[in-house]
Amino acid sequence: MSLDRINGGGSVERTLQLTRHLLKAGVECRLVATDTGLVPDSIRDLEESVTALPTMMERFYVPRFSHRVLKELVAAVDVVHLMNHWTVLNALAFHYCRHLGKPYVVCPAGALPTVHGRSRGIKGFYNFFVGRRIIREANAAVAISPLEIPDFRSYGVRDDLITVIPNGIDPEDFTDRDDDRFRREHGLPGEPFILFVGRLHFIKGPDLLLEAYMQAVRREGLPHHLVLAGPDGGMLRELQRSCESAGFGKRVHFTGYIGGGEKSRAYHAAAFLAIPSRREAMSIVVLEAGITGTPALITRQCGFDEIAAAGGGIVVEATVEGLREGLISMVKAPGGLAAMGRSLEGFARENFLWDYITKRYLELFEGILSR
Repeated sequence: MSLDRINGGGSVERTLQLTRHLLKAGVECRLVATDTGLVPDSIRDLEESVTALPTMMERFYVPRFSHRVLKELVAAVDVVHLMNHWTVLNALAFHYCRHLGKPYVVCPAGALPTVHGRSRGIKGFYNFFVGRRIIREANAAVAISPLEIPDFRSYGVRDDLITVIPNGIDPEDFTDRDDDRFRREHGLPGEPFILFVGRLHFIKGPDLLLEAYMQAVRREGLPHHLVLAGPDGGMLRELQRSCESAGFGKRVHFTGYIGGGEKSRAYHAAAFLAIPSRREAMSIVVLEAGITGTPALITRQCGFDEIAAAGGGIVVEATVEGLREGLISMVKAPGGLAAMGRSLEGFARENFLWDYITKRYLELFEGILSR
């Protein structure tokens, strides 16, 4: 629906990286999205392959479009890939795929459930008129982790049409390292810090992490500070008030959105990453931390339980109690955090580089065309 890296999260990152690596593999590819939140730097190496449609209504990412242009875009390709779910643009592309007989793939990237919030009624309306058809009639459904398979089943998708293709990572995006610079930029002291990266939104669970952190400090006297890096998703003031009222105002730091080299520096400087999500198909930031050799504490709702078996982190329940004990366990980890970080980096490099993920996609596309 957009290429807005600040508010679009993992879906935007996956879309841009997949496009970039399909082109690198010699595949002709056209990326179509609205221009909401588009920053030229995001597509600096992709300009020739991007069609950014002007946005007519930003609240719902409604594009101003030409039927002729969209029809020609769909007509020119072999396969259409629909990313995310709740978008007018996907509905339009679905219409032209059906009209022109073009096969298409869907990858909601965890977006299928209609969770609580002000958009729930609108999402129900969307699903009733077109959304369920888009998912149910796709030639293939891509789940980014096994956690997403039940979501597809609830829409009526057969298991033989569901393929798990996880998020990927490009090591070249995370080579920038300067621990002192990151600390100076955000006024951090010399103590070690725990890093959260993501929107400050209920689904991401920053409130759970904050309470767990404060309890862990009181109970164990942890020297670590907590850095919450991400745009406000509606919880910033609540979190800041909680810090101040509990006397943690100088130990918890809110940086706002970080990206590019700044994000790379944050991962390298952190003692470990903590992702307290209440629900997530597959946390892409775990891969980002892993490729920098930074271990992770995550919840079972992050879709990435494999990191525990790989020795790269700890997986806990998405509760204050679970996260509190997880924070304490990370700090006291046998062999130290550095060993866990090396294990997570090896696991990420072996299984999640974008070259490998792109190959999986090409095999899927070729299988669809052969049928």
